Amino acid sequence: MRLNFADTNRGFIKSVTQMSVSKRFQSLLTFALVFGLTETSPSFAQISYPMVMSLKPVAIQVGATTECEVNSRYTMLGAYQVTVGGSGVTAEVVPPVMPELKPGEKPKDITKLKVKFTATADALPGVREFRLATPHGASTVGQLVVVRDPVIVEVAENNSADKAQLVTLPAALCGTIEKGEDCDFWKFSVEAGQTILFHVLCQRLQDKIHDLQVHADPILFLRDTKGSVLATSDNAFFADPFLVHRFEQAGEYLLEIRDVRYQGNVDWVYCIEANSRPFVTGAFPKAIKAGVETSVDLSGVGLTGDFKGIVRVPAGTPPGLVSLPVAMGDQVSNPVGFYVTDLPTIVEPAGDNDSAMTALPFEVPQVISGRIETPSDLDCYSFVAKKGERFTFEVIARRQMSNLDSFLRILNSQGQPVREDDDGRFGRLTHADTWLEGWEAPGDGTFIVEIRDGLLRGGAGFEYALQVTKTEPYFMLEVDTDKTQLTPGTYGAIFVRVVRKHGFTGEVQLHIDGLPSGVLATCGRILAGKGIDGCIGLFASPELKPVAKDVRIWGTATHTIPAPSGTNGETTTVELSATAVPYQEYYSPGGGRGHYPVETHCVAVGDSADLLAVNLSETEIRLKPGESKKILINLIRAKDVNANVTLDFMYRHLEQVYANSLPEGVTMEGNQSKTLLTGTDSEGFITLKADKSAPPVDRQVTAVMANFAINFVMKATYSSPPVFVTVEKE
Repeated sequence: MRLNFADTNRGFIKSVTQMSVSKRFQSLLTFALVFGLTETSPSFAQISYPMVMSLKPVAIQVGATTECEVNSRYTMLGAYQVTVGGSGVTAEVVPPVMPELKPGEKPKDITKLKVKFTATADALPGVREFRLATPHGASTVGQLVVVRDPVIVEVAENNSADKAQLVTLPAALCGTIEKGEDCDFWKFSVEAGQTILFHVLCQRLQDKIHDLQVHADPILFLRDTKGSVLATSDNAFFADPFLVHRFEQAGEYLLEIRDVRYQGNVDWVYCIEANSRPFVTGAFPKAIKAGVETSVDLSGVGLTGDFKGIVRVPAGTPPGLVSLPVAMGDQVSNPVGFYVTDLPTIVEPAGDNDSAMTALPFEVPQVISGRIETPSDLDCYSFVAKKGERFTFEVIARRQMSNLDSFLRILNSQGQPVREDDDGRFGRLTHADTWLEGWEAPGDGTFIVEIRDGLLRGGAGFEYALQVTKTEPYFMLEVDTDKTQLTPGTYGAIFVRVVRKHGFTGEVQLHIDGLPSGVLATCGRILAGKGIDGCIGLFASPELKPVAKDVRIWGTATHTIPAPSGTNGETTTVELSATAVPYQEYYSPGGGRGHYPVETHCVAVGDSADLLAVNLSETEIRLKPGESKKILINLIRAKDVNANVTLDFMYRHLEQVYANSLPEGVTMEGNQSKTLLTGTDSEGFITLKADKSAPPVDRQVTAVMANFAINFVMKATYSSPPVFVTVEKE
């Protein structure tokens, strides 16, 4: 398995300056030894999966085949598969023309690769993830935009008004803010009275790009041919502009796009959808049911009067956030955000519900569809609670491009606030949507939940769904990476972390579905109590050819609910489950390591690489409390591989641990271990010790990892067979 870690020299130096002098010296020495700083020329592993940096053009048209260029860090040589999220879009690699090689000459790296994308006529517009599979493993995810209009690609010289690129609208204008002070100009003609919208996708395409670090901040200007600015737009949808203009006079006009800071990057691609169609920004109600047609009121650009549409959610769609087009007579809208739910729903009625006295009553559980109709508007809903009952309130709005920046207050029956909350934490990301979990009623009575915009704004596009439920124990799962790389005959490890909620403290059994044929799994568990990490061990059969498949990682658990206090009732056992969210890491400015959720985790089997095996003296480790045991480790290196290797049971980088599936109370003894193997050294050992108070556990699954440095900020990680650690009773 190959995983990468982000931390530049600057980020490392910043972290060690906060340590003691002796600890700083030890960390710097380790850093120097591992990354080869003590040598004249550093010794690095040479094999890495490709990192997708950009796609040019970044958009494809429905009903057409478009040839695009994928740009990457590290080679895409031998790419044999391209997967695209959703339905209606397929892709194939255009084999590159390779020069004839001389005897013993290695092929050159390919960091620019042509890919043909084909979108069916009914493919849904919007942003898709795509990923390449290569002999070196699966790539990081890239971003692709599906559009309805013809795609027009930027020419080399459109960087000034006098060299503006002439285009015919409607179109999707695709280009790159490729360098500092780059300004792209597009020239077009309109008729008198024509309204055109310009929707930019740029910054929003960069959150999942692994190695981009600094992101674009685009700004849009509409000019006449004399250069005078008629309109401008900056941050409309997060950092992306959205400009709508009615042209009173026919003629030619200019559209300019640049970074607001005059910065640039060869991978800052953009797509400007320029057309005269209606553009829906909000729909009401926002909460809808799967398998039924729902009539919705629409708000946005180019809609007149009480504009309505029909949204159809396919039967079987699981509860959650979706983005779907709305049928508007003989037209279909752009994708619009909705919340699919199987809970009871109500819709905010017309009339006054702006105070505790006029609050709309509802029963829990419930999903309420509402809208903040005017500036300073607030909506109130009342419910009955008993003392000690706990409730969870979740707003679904800004995550789906609603204008609402929600702010919640819980009021008592006299209208006095007893709790208030603003932004919510969803997984590893913070959003403007409020998520208040586990609020406990201070007494019996009626309470009011009040929702408003945090800046007291309101109007069209301020729709929301408010979900109110009784708080129940549950858990969430996260996978720190979005891909697991294997080679024939070798092992890999997937680490899964649990986030326990509201009283659940139990064990979680891990599962994995959809593995490539010939890849076997040993599914471990996350131990109860203090355990937060678990491990799934994978093995690729020796005869496997390169293959890649998306998998589903999930967990199950049981939870016992005690009988209510003061009663003779029986306890209740409930079954809990959760699907793990894969996170792709990214390099944040300054070298930090961040994460962003992606849609898939890919297991890929590639060609043999730097390390052929990680062999252990034993894989069944039995420890008594207070006992230590040494595990001998032997690496089988590929021919001529002499890069330094570090050994570890924990998935970590420098001072931060990202996964530790060892049982509670079991640790590595650093001064009794040999974890740094320099040059061609292939023999090491790790000593595990069980603390005297370590609780008993039977055969906890973990693995030894062997880490190569790919560069100063990345590691390639290979795994041993699964290791089963048992702590015996005293």
